[in-house]
Amino acid sequence: MRYIDLRSDTVTQPTDDMRRAMFEAQVGDDVYGEDETVKELERLAARMVNKEAALFVTSGTMGNQLAIMTHTKQGDEVIAADSSHIVQAEVGGAAVLSGVTVRTAPSVNGAPSLGDVEKLVRPRNVHFPDTSLLCVENATSLGTVVSLEEMRVLRDFSMERGIPVHLDGARLFNAAVYLGVPATEIAACADSVMFCLSKGLAAPVGSMLAGTSAFVERARRHRKMLGGGLRQAGFLAAAGIVALTKMVDRLAQDHSNAKTLAAGLLKISGISLDMAQVQTNMVFADISQTGKTQGQIIQGLLARGIKANDGREGSYIRFVTHKDVNCEDIEHVLLALREVVCGCC
Repeated sequence: MRYIDLRSDTVTQPTDDMRRAMFEAQVGDDVYGEDETVKELERLAARMVNKEAALFVTSGTMGNQLAIMTHTKQGDEVIAADSSHIVQAEVGGAAVLSGVTVRTAPSVNGAPSLGDVEKLVRPRNVHFPDTSLLCVENATSLGTVVSLEEMRVLRDFSMERGIPVHLDGARLFNAAVYLGVPATEIAACADSVMFCLSKGLAAPVGSMLAGTSAFVERARRHRKMLGGGLRQAGFLAAAGIVALTKMVDRLAQDHSNAKTLAAGLLKISGISLDMAQVQTNMVFADISQTGKTQGQIIQGLLARGIKANDGREGSYIRFVTHKDVNCEDIEHVLLALREVVCGCC
Protein backbone atom coordinates (compact mmCIF):
# COMPACT_ATOMS: atom_id res chain seq x y z
CA MET A 1 0.00 0.00 0.00
CA ARG A 2 1.31 3.45 -0.90
CA TYR A 3 0.92 5.96 1.91
CA ILE A 4 0.59 9.68 1.39
CA ASP A 5 3.05 10.82 4.03
CA LEU A 6 2.52 14.38 5.23
CA ARG A 7 4.29 14.04 8.57
CA SER A 8 7.39 15.93 7.42
CA ASP A 9 9.49 16.80 4.39
CA THR A 10 12.16 14.52 5.85
CA VAL A 11 10.30 11.41 4.67
CA THR A 12 11.10 11.87 0.97
CA GLN A 13 12.74 9.15 -1.07
CA PRO A 14 15.96 10.05 -2.93
CA THR A 15 15.50 10.79 -6.61
CA ASP A 16 16.82 8.59 -9.39
CA ASP A 17 19.52 11.19 -10.03
CA MET A 18 20.59 10.96 -6.40
CA ARG A 19 20.72 7.17 -6.45
CA ARG A 20 22.82 7.26 -9.62
CA ALA A 21 25.16 9.89 -8.17
CA MET A 22 25.59 7.88 -4.97
CA PHE A 23 26.40 4.74 -6.95
CA GLU A 24 29.00 6.51 -9.07
CA ALA A 25 30.52 8.77 -6.36
CA GLN A 26 34.27 9.02 -6.00
CA VAL A 27 35.06 8.60 -2.32
CA GLY A 28 37.99 8.73 0.05
CA ASP A 29 38.59 9.14 3.76
CA ASP A 30 37.02 12.47 4.69
CA VAL A 31 38.80 12.66 8.06
CA TYR A 32 42.06 12.74 6.09
CA GLY A 33 40.54 15.29 3.71
CA GLU A 34 40.61 12.80 0.83
CA ASP A 35 36.95 12.55 -0.16
CA GLU A 36 36.66 14.70 -3.26
CA THR A 37 32.87 14.44 -3.41
CA VAL A 38 32.50 15.77 0.12
CA LYS A 39 34.86 18.62 -0.68
CA GLU A 40 32.85 19.45 -3.82
CA LEU A 41 29.63 19.54 -1.78
CA GLU A 42 31.21 21.77 0.86
CA ARG A 43 32.47 24.23 -1.77
CA LEU A 44 29.06 24.30 -3.44
CA ALA A 45 27.23 24.83 -0.15
CA ALA A 46 29.54 27.69 0.83
CA ARG A 47 28.92 29.42 -2.50
CA MET A 48 25.16 29.06 -2.19
CA VAL A 49 25.15 31.04 1.07
CA ASN A 50 28.15 33.24 0.22
CA LYS A 51 30.28 32.06 3.13
CA GLU A 52 33.98 31.25 3.08
CA ALA A 53 33.61 27.58 3.92
CA ALA A 54 31.10 24.86 4.80
CA LEU A 55 31.09 21.56 6.66
CA PHE A 56 29.03 18.45 5.88
CA VAL A 57 27.30 17.12 9.00
CA THR A 58 24.89 14.28 9.61
CA SER A 59 21.88 16.35 10.68
CA GLY A 60 20.48 19.79 11.32
CA THR A 61 20.67 19.19 15.05
CA MET A 62 24.38 18.36 14.78
CA GLY A 63 24.92 21.50 12.70
CA ASN A 64 23.16 23.74 15.21
CA GLN A 65 24.95 22.18 18.18
CA LEU A 66 28.32 22.48 16.47
CA ALA A 67 27.60 26.16 15.84
CA ILE A 68 26.83 26.70 19.52
CA MET A 69 29.97 24.80 20.57
CA THR A 70 32.10 26.84 18.19
CA HIS A 71 30.70 30.28 19.01
CA THR A 72 30.60 29.91 22.81
CA LYS A 73 32.53 28.82 25.88
CA GLN A 74 31.26 26.99 28.94
CA GLY A 75 29.12 29.15 31.21
CA ASP A 76 27.94 31.45 28.42
CA GLU A 77 24.33 32.20 27.59
CA VAL A 78 22.59 31.87 24.22
CA ILE A 79 19.40 33.67 23.18
CA ALA A 80 16.85 31.81 21.05
CA ALA A 81 13.12 32.01 20.38
CA ASP A 82 11.02 29.90 22.73
CA SER A 83 9.48 28.02 19.79
CA SER A 84 12.79 27.35 18.04
CA HIS A 85 14.10 23.92 17.13
CA ILE A 86 17.20 24.48 19.25
CA VAL A 87 14.99 24.95 22.32
CA GLN A 88 12.20 22.50 21.56
CA ALA A 89 13.71 19.59 19.67
CA GLU A 90 17.44 19.16 20.31
CA VAL A 91 17.31 17.24 23.60
CA GLY A 92 18.86 20.05 25.67
CA GLY A 93 22.05 19.63 23.68
CA ALA A 94 23.33 23.15 24.31
CA ALA A 95 23.58 22.47 28.05
CA VAL A 96 25.03 18.98 27.69
CA LEU A 97 27.47 19.51 24.83
CA SER A 98 28.52 23.14 25.24
CA GLY A 99 27.85 23.84 28.91
CA VAL A 100 25.77 26.92 28.08
CA THR A 101 22.33 28.06 29.12
CA VAL A 102 19.64 29.18 26.68
CA ARG A 103 17.58 32.26 27.47
CA THR A 104 14.35 32.17 25.51
CA ALA A 105 12.66 35.10 23.81
CA PRO A 106 8.91 35.05 23.22
CA SER A 107 8.26 34.48 19.56
CA VAL A 108 5.74 36.05 17.21
CA ASN A 109 5.12 33.57 14.40
CA GLY A 110 8.39 31.87 15.33
CA ALA A 111 10.65 34.93 15.44
CA PRO A 112 11.87 37.03 18.41
CA SER A 113 11.40 40.79 18.33
CA LEU A 114 14.28 43.22 18.65
CA GLY A 115 12.78 44.63 21.83
CA ASP A 116 12.64 41.22 23.49
CA VAL A 117 16.17 40.35 22.41
CA GLU A 118 17.46 43.67 23.78
CA LYS A 119 15.92 42.90 27.18
CA LEU A 120 17.62 39.49 27.30
CA VAL A 121 21.19 40.56 26.56
CA ARG A 122 23.10 40.48 29.84
CA PRO A 123 25.03 43.54 31.02
CA ARG A 124 28.61 42.94 32.06
CA ASN A 125 28.43 41.82 35.66
CA VAL A 126 30.40 39.34 37.73
CA HIS A 127 27.15 37.56 38.60
CA PHE A 128 25.90 37.08 35.03
CA PRO A 129 26.82 34.73 32.20
CA ASP A 130 28.11 36.33 29.01
CA THR A 131 25.56 36.62 26.22
CA SER A 132 27.64 35.11 23.45
CA LEU A 133 25.25 34.04 20.67
CA LEU A 134 21.88 34.91 19.17
CA CYS A 135 20.16 32.04 17.34
CA VAL A 136 17.43 32.79 14.80
CA GLU A 137 15.39 30.60 12.46
CA ASN A 138 14.30 31.18 8.88
CA ALA A 139 12.03 29.56 7.84
CA THR A 140 10.70 29.00 11.35
CA SER A 141 9.48 25.79 12.93
CA LEU A 142 5.93 27.05 12.37
CA GLY A 143 6.45 27.22 8.61
CA THR A 144 6.47 31.02 8.60
CA VAL A 145 9.17 33.23 7.13
CA VAL A 146 11.00 36.11 8.79
CA SER A 147 11.33 39.17 6.57
CA LEU A 148 14.72 40.47 5.50
CA GLU A 149 13.95 43.70 7.33
CA GLU A 150 13.48 41.84 10.64
CA MET A 151 16.59 39.77 10.03
CA ARG A 152 18.66 42.86 9.29
CA VAL A 153 17.43 44.69 12.38
CA LEU A 154 18.53 41.78 14.58
CA ARG A 155 21.83 41.55 12.70
CA ASP A 156 22.57 45.27 13.13
CA PHE A 157 21.82 45.04 16.84
CA SER A 158 24.03 41.98 17.29
CA MET A 159 26.92 43.68 15.53
CA GLU A 160 26.57 46.74 17.77
CA ARG A 161 26.76 44.47 20.83
CA GLY A 162 29.48 42.20 19.45
CA ILE A 163 27.23 39.13 19.61
CA PRO A 164 27.47 36.67 16.70
CA VAL A 165 24.31 35.38 15.04
CA HIS A 166 23.70 31.76 14.08
CA LEU A 167 20.95 31.06 11.57
CA ASP A 168 19.08 27.79 11.86
CA GLY A 169 18.15 27.69 8.20
CA ALA A 170 16.98 24.09 8.13
CA ARG A 171 14.51 25.20 5.44
CA LEU A 172 16.52 28.20 4.27
CA PHE A 173 15.65 27.70 0.61
CA ASN A 174 11.93 27.56 1.39
CA ALA A 175 12.33 30.95 3.04
CA ALA A 176 14.24 32.28 0.02
CA VAL A 177 11.54 31.05 -2.37
CA TYR A 178 8.81 32.70 -0.30
CA LEU A 179 10.69 36.01 -0.08
CA GLY A 180 11.72 35.88 -3.74
CA VAL A 181 15.38 36.53 -2.90
CA PRO A 182 18.61 34.53 -3.19
CA ALA A 183 19.46 32.50 -0.09
CA THR A 184 22.63 34.57 0.17
CA GLU A 185 20.61 37.62 1.24
CA ILE A 186 19.15 35.76 4.20
CA ALA A 187 22.47 34.16 5.10
CA ALA A 188 24.15 37.57 5.03
CA CYS A 189 22.25 38.37 8.23
CA ALA A 190 24.21 35.74 10.19
CA ASP A 191 27.79 34.80 11.01
CA SER A 192 27.05 31.11 10.61
CA VAL A 193 24.21 29.25 8.93
CA MET A 194 22.99 25.67 8.98
CA PHE A 195 20.72 24.30 6.27
CA CYS A 196 19.36 20.83 5.68
CA LEU A 197 19.74 18.70 2.57
CA SER A 198 17.21 16.16 3.82
CA LYS A 199 14.30 18.57 4.46
CA GLY A 200 12.48 19.48 1.28
CA LEU A 201 15.53 18.90 -0.93
CA ALA A 202 15.08 15.10 -0.70
CA ALA A 203 18.64 14.01 0.10
CA PRO A 204 18.64 10.90 2.32
CA VAL A 205 21.06 12.26 4.94
CA GLY A 206 22.87 15.42 5.84
CA SER A 207 23.03 19.14 6.53
CA MET A 208 25.59 21.89 5.98
CA LEU A 209 27.14 24.32 8.44
CA ALA A 210 28.75 27.38 6.86
CA GLY A 211 30.71 30.40 8.05
CA THR A 212 34.22 31.80 7.93
CA SER A 213 37.08 29.44 7.19
CA ALA A 214 38.33 29.76 10.76
CA PHE A 215 34.88 29.02 12.18
CA VAL A 216 34.45 25.93 10.00
CA GLU A 217 37.86 24.56 10.95
CA ARG A 218 36.98 24.86 14.64
CA ALA A 219 33.60 23.26 13.95
CA ARG A 220 35.33 20.41 12.11
CA ARG A 221 37.33 19.62 15.25
CA HIS A 222 34.15 19.68 17.30
CA ARG A 223 32.47 17.39 14.78
CA LYS A 224 35.30 14.89 15.29
CA MET A 225 34.87 15.20 19.06
CA LEU A 226 31.22 14.25 18.71
CA GLY A 227 32.10 11.17 16.67
CA GLY A 228 31.28 12.82 13.37
CA GLY A 229 34.30 11.62 11.42
CA LEU A 230 32.40 10.44 8.36
CA ARG A 231 35.13 8.56 6.44
CA GLN A 232 33.85 7.62 2.94
CA ALA A 233 30.99 10.11 3.14
CA GLY A 234 31.05 10.92 -0.57
CA PHE A 235 28.23 8.45 -1.15
CA LEU A 236 25.99 10.71 0.95
CA ALA A 237 27.54 13.95 -0.26
CA ALA A 238 26.78 12.99 -3.86
CA ALA A 239 23.07 13.05 -3.08
CA GLY A 240 23.54 16.40 -1.39
CA ILE A 241 25.06 17.87 -4.54
CA VAL A 242 22.01 16.78 -6.53
CA ALA A 243 19.77 18.25 -3.81
CA LEU A 244 21.41 21.67 -4.13
CA THR A 245 21.67 21.73 -7.92
CA LYS A 246 18.32 20.19 -8.90
CA MET A 247 15.83 20.36 -6.02
CA VAL A 248 15.82 23.99 -4.87
CA ASP A 249 13.84 25.53 -7.71
CA ARG A 250 10.96 23.05 -7.37
CA LEU A 251 10.18 24.08 -3.76
CA ALA A 252 7.63 26.56 -5.09
CA GLN A 253 5.46 23.58 -6.06
CA ASP A 254 5.43 22.37 -2.46
CA HIS A 255 4.35 25.83 -1.33
CA SER A 256 1.56 25.85 -3.91
CA ASN A 257 0.36 22.41 -2.79
CA ALA A 258 0.33 23.58 0.83
CA LYS A 259 -1.90 26.53 -0.08
CA THR A 260 -4.24 24.25 -2.02
CA LEU A 261 -4.44 21.93 0.97
CA ALA A 262 -5.05 24.81 3.36
CA ALA A 263 -7.81 26.27 1.22
CA GLY A 264 -9.50 22.87 1.07
CA LEU A 265 -9.22 22.37 4.82
CA LEU A 266 -11.10 25.61 5.43
CA LYS A 267 -14.10 24.10 3.62
CA ILE A 268 -14.35 21.22 6.11
CA SER A 269 -16.72 21.88 9.01
CA GLY A 270 -14.93 22.45 12.31
CA ILE A 271 -11.43 23.00 10.87
CA SER A 272 -9.86 26.42 11.02
CA LEU A 273 -6.48 27.91 10.14
CA ASP A 274 -4.88 31.21 9.24
CA MET A 275 -4.13 31.29 5.52
CA ALA A 276 -1.68 34.14 6.10
CA GLN A 277 0.47 31.70 8.08
CA VAL A 278 0.71 29.23 5.18
CA GLN A 279 3.90 30.67 3.76
CA THR A 280 6.01 27.65 2.92
CA ASN A 281 5.18 23.92 2.92
CA MET A 282 3.57 23.58 6.36
CA VAL A 283 -0.12 23.71 7.25
CA PHE A 284 -1.30 23.72 10.87
CA ALA A 285 -5.01 22.86 11.02
CA ASP A 286 -6.92 23.67 14.21
CA ILE A 287 -9.31 20.74 14.78
CA SER A 288 -10.62 21.85 18.20
CA GLN A 289 -14.14 22.49 16.87
CA THR A 290 -14.52 19.18 15.02
CA GLY A 291 -15.51 17.15 18.07
CA LYS A 292 -12.58 14.82 17.33
CA THR A 293 -9.27 14.42 19.12
CA GLN A 294 -5.89 14.60 17.43
CA GLY A 295 -5.53 10.86 17.88
CA GLN A 296 -8.90 10.09 16.33
CA ILE A 297 -8.15 12.16 13.26
CA ILE A 298 -4.61 10.85 12.85
CA GLN A 299 -5.79 7.24 13.16
CA GLY A 300 -8.70 7.87 10.81
CA LEU A 301 -6.36 9.25 8.20
CA LEU A 302 -3.90 6.41 8.68
CA ALA A 303 -6.67 3.89 8.00
CA ARG A 304 -7.16 5.68 4.69
CA GLY A 305 -3.46 5.57 3.76
CA ILE A 306 -2.46 9.02 4.97
CA LYS A 307 0.17 9.86 7.59
CA ALA A 308 0.10 13.13 9.54
CA ASN A 309 1.46 14.41 12.85
CA ASP A 310 -0.08 16.24 15.76
CA GLY A 311 0.94 19.87 15.78
CA ARG A 312 1.18 22.78 18.20
CA GLU A 313 -0.48 22.55 21.58
CA GLY A 314 -3.26 19.97 21.73
CA SER A 315 -5.62 20.93 18.98
CA TYR A 316 -3.62 21.01 15.75
CA ILE A 317 -2.74 18.57 12.99
CA ARG A 318 0.40 19.40 11.01
CA PHE A 319 0.63 18.65 7.32
CA VAL A 320 3.91 19.10 5.42
CA THR A 321 4.05 18.96 1.62
CA HIS A 322 7.11 17.76 -0.30
CA LYS A 323 8.25 16.34 -3.62
CA ASP A 324 6.56 12.96 -3.05
CA VAL A 325 3.11 14.58 -2.63
CA ASN A 326 1.33 15.65 -5.82
CA CYS A 327 -1.88 17.55 -6.61
CA GLU A 328 -3.95 14.37 -6.80
CA ASP A 329 -2.68 13.36 -3.36
CA ILE A 330 -3.88 16.66 -1.94
CA GLU A 331 -7.39 16.04 -3.26
CA HIS A 332 -7.38 12.53 -1.78
CA VAL A 333 -6.28 13.89 1.61
CA LEU A 334 -9.09 16.44 1.63
CA LEU A 335 -11.68 13.78 0.76
CA ALA A 336 -10.37 11.45 3.45
CA LEU A 337 -10.28 14.17 6.09
CA ARG A 338 -13.85 15.13 5.26
CA GLU A 339 -14.84 11.53 5.85
CA VAL A 340 -13.00 11.36 9.16
CA VAL A 341 -14.28 14.66 10.50
CA CYS A 342 -17.82 14.65 9.16
CA GLY A 343 -18.46 10.92 9.08
CA CYS A 344 -19.53 11.21 5.46
CA CYS A 345 -18.36 9.28 2.42
